[in-house]
Amino acid sequence: MSSLGTSFQLVPQVYTVSIFIKTTRVNSSLRTQKSLVRALATQASSSSSSSSAKMVKGIRVHEHGGPEVLKWEDVEVGEPKEGEVRVKNKAIGLNFIDVYFRKGVYKTPSIPYIPGVEACGVVTAVGPGLTGRQVGDVVAFAGGAMGSYVEEQILPADKVVPVPPSIEPTVAASLLLKGMTAQFLLRRCFKVEPGHTVLVHAAAGGVGSLLCQWANALGATVIGTVSTKEKAAQAKEDGCHHVIIYKEEDFVARVTEITSGNGVEVVYDSVGKDTFEGSLICLKSRGYMVSFGQSSGAPDPVPLSALSVKSLFLTRPSLFHYTATRDELLETAGEVFANVNAGILRVRVNHTYPLSEAALAHSDLENRKTSGSVVLIP
Repeated sequence: MSSLGTSFQLVPQVYTVSIFIKTTRVNSSLRTQKSLVRALATQASSSSSSSSAKMVKGIRVHEHGGPEVLKWEDVEVGEPKEGEVRVKNKAIGLNFIDVYFRKGVYKTPSIPYIPGVEACGVVTAVGPGLTGRQVGDVVAFAGGAMGSYVEEQILPADKVVPVPPSIEPTVAASLLLKGMTAQFLLRRCFKVEPGHTVLVHAAAGGVGSLLCQWANALGATVIGTVSTKEKAAQAKEDGCHHVIIYKEEDFVARVTEITSGNGVEVVYDSVGKDTFEGSLICLKSRGYMVSFGQSSGAPDPVPLSALSVKSLFLTRPSLFHYTATRDELLETAGEVFANVNAGILRVRVNHTYPLSEAALAHSDLENRKTSGSVVLIP
């Protein structure tokens, strides 16, 4: 009886152990299979992703500093997602804001980064479900995205604008950011009207050249400051009624003389530190000081009491706040292109550099060796 009881007790124990071992092996096998499936899926996804991406050349910045931090490297560009387009750049605009980002004056979302906020190119792919844009369209963008110093890039579709067939890519790339800046400065930030007198610093620069032409066409008397006789000649051609070579003359004294002591309605100042204080002096009562750049450095702080002397207005505007909506962007760009086609604006693409020589282009721009617009060619 004792022997029989032991026998009945042993069988269930062995049977239980056997089931446990078999179940463990089955579960282990299932886990292994699932791991293999996941690994294969990941590999397939990675393979698919890498096959859709391709390598292009571009400029990348790994640290803030001088022109030497602009590195010519391989850059990966993938497929556009929903609401995006891929654009093969034909021409890339060089702007002083690129210098500010490179130096760290303006902050970038991350480091490293690809510089550039303006370009013109051809759409090579559109994201799923996107309408209104198609492969082959010639488009341009200015602001709203960074990363134009590259042969091909992904862009938000709502930030690109169609380029009229009458406008070459080099012109569009050199024009859009500067032209839209001139538009909002003259038409909305301070509305220039016939009979006004305006002072434009850096009158032979990319934005300055357009400001002078446009302000002249609006019926204003235009006073411009430049650094050389060669630039003075260009400013004259661009509609400046009075040109001041600031290295040879005191621009404050000359503006006082030109306006018979009355001053100007508005100053458009992209220079900053070197001209800011004098610009305030040049304004008439209730005049507008529009500071939209600082190529010579940030201006010193201004006490409110300095503005109260003549009830002056001071603003530091940004284009991106004036083109915040799609409608504003299209309207602003449309007016710029229309003025080019009408002959009101003449675009001076005075300098082109290979994209790979972006560092040299930055150096020349900072050292005021350029005039008009500068374009990088991929």
